[in-house]
Amino acid sequence: MMISINNPIQATLIFDGILFVALLISVRIKKYSQFFPISQRQELKGLAILFIIFAHIGYLLMADHRFLFPLSIMAGVGVDLFLFLSGLGLTASTLKKKLPIFNFYKKNLLKLFIPLWLLLTLFLLLDFFILKIIYPQQFIEKSLFGFFPSADAYRDLDSPLWYFTLILFYYLIFPLSFYRKRPWISAVIIYGISYFVLSQNLIWLSWVEPFYKLHIIAFPLGIIAGWIFYDLHYQYKIIADKYYILLKNRMYSLVRPDILSRFKKYLFMIGYYVLVASLIAFICYLSYYLGGQKNPNKAQLISIITMLAIICLFSLKKIEFRLLHIFGTYSYEIYLLHWPILYRYDFFYKYLPAWLATVFYLIYFLGIAWLFKKVSKFILSLIHKETHYKI
Repeated sequence: MMISINNPIQATLIFDGILFVALLISVRIKKYSQFFPISQRQELKGLAILFIIFAHIGYLLMADHRFLFPLSIMAGVGVDLFLFLSGLGLTASTLKKKLPIFNFYKKNLLKLFIPLWLLLTLFLLLDFFILKIIYPQQFIEKSLFGFFPSADAYRDLDSPLWYFTLILFYYLIFPLSFYRKRPWISAVIIYGISYFVLSQNLIWLSWVEPFYKLHIIAFPLGIIAGWIFYDLHYQYKIIADKYYILLKNRMYSLVRPDILSRFKKYLFMIGYYVLVASLIAFICYLSYYLGGQKNPNKAQLISIITMLAIICLFSLKKIEFRLLHIFGTYSYEIYLLHWPILYRYDFFYKYLPAWLATVFYLIYFLGIAWLFKKVSKFILSLIHKETHYKI
């Protein structure tokens, strides 16, 4: 049952104000100069998970979709960001340190599955004892192996888990198709495999196939980006840092300050802020246009362009948002658990104003995700100790 609230626009404005103040309080000056570091990727993950949560609240939980608009129209961009950053991270780490295929699967699949198994155990028990829901054994077995062929927000155990099956597919084929000397070839191969599978119109993927088609480009694009960033960081680090400083309006730091006139300094400064403002305006325009886009191909293209514009903006900004970094650190765990809590076990929206309930849920999700991450790390440490002992 969807939730009805009074004055959704007013509630949205109040929440937007709180979020804006929270972001301002968490602002820190960047302490690094390298291009697109890990901490910046964490910020983007934090932004992505917030986009997804706001979309699920605004369009799947609330009867009046004006609540959280326009923050609620960016779920597709959030998913693309997750896929892009996953492809980038896997590529960069694989180029930096080659792992045998078995070790790759052991390292990465355990990180995927342990939080999933914890979540499934929790919600299967809660649904059984509290809601008296008994799931078929076949469904439980498929879920334990990470196969979620449907995404019904109101009937499935956890509908956002369709994403898990997609990212699992990429993790399975990545080491088999990765070519270290030419990673762009791997991106083409993975895109080709994905396109071929989806073009078969498989019955058991019919429910989630539209979601997969909307995000088929992001992961291969992340592989190409990971290859480029790896070369910039580890093979041409001096050149990369130099050009990054130029883009960040620090050209005067590369030469003697007295050589450059104040006029040129101010000119670069103005150019920098004009570029940042233009990117923000461009992102806002694309986001608004994306919200009303019905054509899947155009929606996919606009989502990718919006994602790339956001990445450019985050690469250029001279500050970092610690709040986004915190959400990014726990983004995977939050993604896994947020929807069942919102829909089946809601207790904030029932008793509190919508804007306040949303604030409390964000804090609540962070707390549970922190606990999930701690337990997952503990289990991983036990597995690694046991493996080391056997060896």
